[in-house]
Amino acid sequence: MSTEDVLIHRHGAVGHISLNRPKALHALTLDMCHAMSAALSEWAEDDGIEAVILDHAEGRGFCAGGDINLLRNSALHDGGVSGRKFFHDEYQLNHQMMTYPKPIAVFMDGITMGGGVGIALPCRFRVATENTRFAMPETGIGLFPDVGGGWHLSRLPGRLGQFLALTGARLDGAECLWAGIATHYLPSEMIADAKARIIEKPGRIAGILAEMPGTPPKARIEDNADKIARHFRSDRYEDILASLEADDSDWAQKERDTLGTKSPQTCKVALRQLATSALMDDFADNMAMEYRIASRVLLRPDFAEGVRAVIVDKTNDPKWDPATPEEVGDDLLDSIFAPLPPEEEWKPL
Repeated sequence: MSTEDVLIHRHGAVGHISLNRPKALHALTLDMCHAMSAALSEWAEDDGIEAVILDHAEGRGFCAGGDINLLRNSALHDGGVSGRKFFHDEYQLNHQMMTYPKPIAVFMDGITMGGGVGIALPCRFRVATENTRFAMPETGIGLFPDVGGGWHLSRLPGRLGQFLALTGARLDGAECLWAGIATHYLPSEMIADAKARIIEKPGRIAGILAEMPGTPPKARIEDNADKIARHFRSDRYEDILASLEADDSDWAQKERDTLGTKSPQTCKVALRQLATSALMDDFADNMAMEYRIASRVLLRPDFAEGVRAVIVDKTNDPKWDPATPEEVGDDLLDSIFAPLPPEEEWKPL
C-alpha cells in the first residue's frame, strides 16, 4: 500500500514514516492508515529494522485528526458504512502501534489532535516541542475522544483526562511533558539533529533524547491542577457542571461556559468511556468498546450537526439533540455502548 500522502523511507536500520498532507494539517485518510499499517507490518518482520521514526514532512501540524468530511458524508449518505470502515481500520492501526514490538519515536511538532493523538500516544518515545498543540476536541462536534482516547486519557493523573475529554482544552509542549503525554521535550530546531542521531544509533533512542538539551518552560496547567482534580472528580456530568457552577472564580466560569458549547450526549459518553476503560487491562478491549461507540455515535444527530456548525458552516451554533445533559438518559448510553452483532465487532489486525 502506498500513497503520496504518507512518505515511507528506510535509513539503514530505521524505518521512517512522514505524514505528507500539509493542506489538511496531515489529517489521516483511510489510504494513509493502510500505508502506515503495511509499512509497520513489513518492518516488524524485518530483522534489519531496529526502530521507527514517525513525523510530518512539512507544514505546521503533526496530524490534525481524521477524515471528518468522509465521516460526515457517510453519516448523511451511506448509513455510516464507509465511516465505520474508516474507524475500524484506523483503530487497527492504533492497536498495531500500541503493541508494536520495536520502538517508535514520534515527533509531535505542531498540532496533534484527534486521530493524531491516536498515532502519537502509542509510541514509546513521544517528543513535544514549543509548537505542540495537543487536544481531543471531539465533544465540540458531537463525537467522542476515540482512537484509544479512553485508554490514554483515563490513565492521566488528577482527572486531567476527564478535563481534556470534556472541554477539548489544548496543551502546549511543556504541559504535555508535565502531564506525561510526552516523554521528552526538545526545541524544534533540534529535531533534525535528534533524528540524525537516532538513525546513526537506533538502539540508543532513550539516551539520545535524554542527553539533548531542552528545558521546557513551566507548564501553565500545573497552576490549575488542583481545580481540575476537584471540579472534574465525578463520573456524573451533572456533578461536574454543578461543581463549576458553584465556584464563582473566572477559571470555573470559563470552563463552565466551554462545556455549554459541547454535545451533552458525547460528554456523557466520554465520561462513561473513560470510567470503563480505566478498569480494562487490554488495549484491544478498549478499541472494541470505542468501535461500538463510534458505530452508534456516527449516526446520532449530534455528529452531522456538530460538523456542520463547527467545520462546514463555521457558525458555531450547533443544535444538540438531546439538548441538555438531563435528557441524555442511561438507556441511550446503554444503547451506544451495547455489543454489536458478533460478525460486526472490531478485531485487531
